Amino acid sequence: MKSKTSRKSTFFIILILILALAYSAFFGIENYYGDTRIVYAKGANDIRWGIDINGGVEAVFAPADTKLEVTDEDINAAKNLIETRLVNKKITDYEIYADTTNNRVVVRFPSNNQEEGFDANEAVSELSASAMVIFRKGTSETGEIILQGSEDVKSATAGLDPKNNDPIVILNFTSSGKQKFTAATAEAVNSATSSKYKDSTTGSTESFISIWLSTTTYDENGKEVTTQTNISSATVDEVISSDECVISNKQQPMTLEETTDIAEKINGGKLPFSLAVKNLQIISPTLGADALNVMVIAGIIAFAVVCLIMIVRYRVNGVVAAIALLGQLAGSIACISGFFSGSDSFTLTIPGIAGIILSIGVGVDCNVIAAERIRDEFKKGKPLDAAINSGFKNSLSAIIDGNVTIVIVAIVLMGAFGSPDSFLGKIFSPVMSIFGTSITGTIYSFGYTLLIGVIFNLIMGVLASKYMLRSISQFKFMRNPAFYGGKKNG
Repeated sequence: MKSKTSRKSTFFIILILILALAYSAFFGIENYYGDTRIVYAKGANDIRWGIDINGGVEAVFAPADTKLEVTDEDINAAKNLIETRLVNKKITDYEIYADTTNNRVVVRFPSNNQEEGFDANEAVSELSASAMVIFRKGTSETGEIILQGSEDVKSATAGLDPKNNDPIVILNFTSSGKQKFTAATAEAVNSATSSKYKDSTTGSTESFISIWLSTTTYDENGKEVTTQTNISSATVDEVISSDECVISNKQQPMTLEETTDIAEKINGGKLPFSLAVKNLQIISPTLGADALNVMVIAGIIAFAVVCLIMIVRYRVNGVVAAIALLGQLAGSIACISGFFSGSDSFTLTIPGIAGIILSIGVGVDCNVIAAERIRDEFKKGKPLDAAINSGFKNSLSAIIDGNVTIVIVAIVLMGAFGSPDSFLGKIFSPVMSIFGTSITGTIYSFGYTLLIGVIFNLIMGVLASKYMLRSISQFKFMRNPAFYGGKKNG
């Protein structure tokens, strides 16, 4: 009796989970403390829209030193690094072109519709910036340098402190960096009276080692602009001989977005030459917000009509399919919007929306196959429970084959048109380079939305649908085979 009750409750548990996911994915979860907006889960309004919908920025990069001898390989290397930085920032609707004739790189990318007072100049500067992490004695930016750059720092990773769950940056030292850091901490511990390690502002008697991020950009005249940002200042109480160091800020904890940005800048690689922004202009959207509103309304109507047809045609199976499709759509939106406050929104474009629509079509097909297989089992004379179990079992191979094929296509698209530094990008770049690069980000966006849509289809259309249908069929008033495509009892 308990087992039967448990199976009946499964339908309502899955239904509540899907409705909760749908509400939070579409509308987000947030709160306000005065004028401060606290985001717990991002919604559809937090999606970053592509150039075709929201407009964007066009920038022309060229060597800061006009007398520098630059090869075609140098220009292409600069293009590849900028492209990698765009993808790292979840900006996928970009266009990038290496003009080797005029020694320049032309980039177009969408503006951030979620950032108030979006600064195009700052956004462009981040793409061409070079950054270096520096450890100094004491807390001043003029303090003696202990170690710095790629010579001493192997890699940087954003993570969470296991003690308090605060975002941190984890640095891994090279062998030389480890030796320098060990020697510096030993000197700090043994030199209690040395002013080199003291806080010159407060006059603290404790020994400090500060960590700085030195960022260099170039203006349109090729003038170097260097900014020193203090990331952390830590007291030294003991000798540290590890090849790993954690960057944190106890006074003002960093956000996960900030630590990710720092890690990306440190790992971002070095440009083959310094780049200056030679031209910057704002691009108007080709479609605009009105077209987006029309697409949203059309999508809602189409989704409702499809669900209605499924319900009329397949009855209870159709109701379950409609719920599963809602879960699939909500899951896709959650992955695109960045859902959780610590992650960035994926840039959604018109081709990206097409990927969502196509994945919904695949989800409808998945549920239709299962419903038809259940009908076939009724025709063989099987009872309700056996028909449902056999129907899902017999439909599984066809569903898996179709979905896996689309997953492979989506991965190939993301590899061929994604970041050139990715594993798949390196495989496909020799072939795809002959087609140019202006469509790279657009196709990548399509592949991404198609991939996540199909993954959620497998979760919702196969697993959730199966358990919901099994559960609801256990209620006495729902035991009539006619509700599931069979003949009416009696």
